[in-house]
Amino acid sequence: MSIPKHVAKSAEILWLDALEAEQEGDREAALELAKKVVELDEKHADAWMGIAFFTLPPKSKGRQTLPDLTEAAIALSAVRRVVKINPEHNRAWDLGGELLVDHLGMLEHALEWWEERRKISPNEVKPIIEQLAILIRLGYYEECADLLEELYSDEIDIPETNRMIYKIENVRRMVEKATRSEENDIFSPQNPKGERWEIIHRMRKRKPISQTFFLLTFVAPIVFLLGSISMTFLGNTIIGQVIVFILIIVLYFSINRLAMGMLHKLNRHALDLDRALDVETTSGKICIPDDIRGSKLYNSVISTRAPALKQRIEVIQSSNEKISSKWKLDIPFEISAPF
Repeated sequence: MSIPKHVAKSAEILWLDALEAEQEGDREAALELAKKVVELDEKHADAWMGIAFFTLPPKSKGRQTLPDLTEAAIALSAVRRVVKINPEHNRAWDLGGELLVDHLGMLEHALEWWEERRKISPNEVKPIIEQLAILIRLGYYEECADLLEELYSDEIDIPETNRMIYKIENVRRMVEKATRSEENDIFSPQNPKGERWEIIHRMRKRKPISQTFFLLTFVAPIVFLLGSISMTFLGNTIIGQVIVFILIIVLYFSINRLAMGMLHKLNRHALDLDRALDVETTSGKICIPDDIRGSKLYNSVISTRAPALKQRIEVIQSSNEKISSKWKLDIPFEISAPF
């Protein structure tokens, strides 16, 4: 009986074979070789990362194909091994957070994930931004305020790049906007008697208004009208036409910014249902009533979710285990007490 050739190979040689197979486009072979590497060396961080990467679907025509539930779960398990072996593996932390939030909807686990990252790199800004985004989605605005204070503290090392500064400022505006929109009525999907559920029920046969449709039917006509009036009074000269052109651009962005608040209010019922989906995938229990599930509104909201998350929602729904009205998100960090 002949001994398979790979048996005599070391973990490093097998890993090189895996990389070669991946370069040749044979991801299945690369995955099998990566698995053999970790069998020989369970602390081979690159091979575990390879398992995560080779498990996820490859790009097709330049676009990333989204993983199903099984693929996402396997990849997450692999990156957990990576950060355990090498806590400084930034790509593994990023991929793990992406899988937990976008593909599995496990927001509570994602909070813990980024909290573990903060313990390793307490001065890093990204984990705080990711935690803020999760808390905003679930309506925990007081906790957001505390994290914002940490974000702007001297201890946090914020890269002096326009992109990062913009991102931080955008997060701050998101917190302020979300807090204002739900100042006296924070929607808690786990409460079946909440007033917002009545509104969602009434609106279940209507799709949310798309931003493109809103711009074409509301913003564009106003800008066109104001632009036409300006052209009447100022468009007789070249300088006047230039002024009108600049004015139209300013009007467009100004009105568009103001109108987004109106669009948010018009789509509040859809945003509320989106949060209900987040609560279901986070808690693993159902809170959406049967008469809303499967409605035009529900189908429109869930259509934007990743395939793995849709599959997970189906699993949660089939369990038919209802969420407790007292359910609360488990926050993995201390919140400073109000004065």
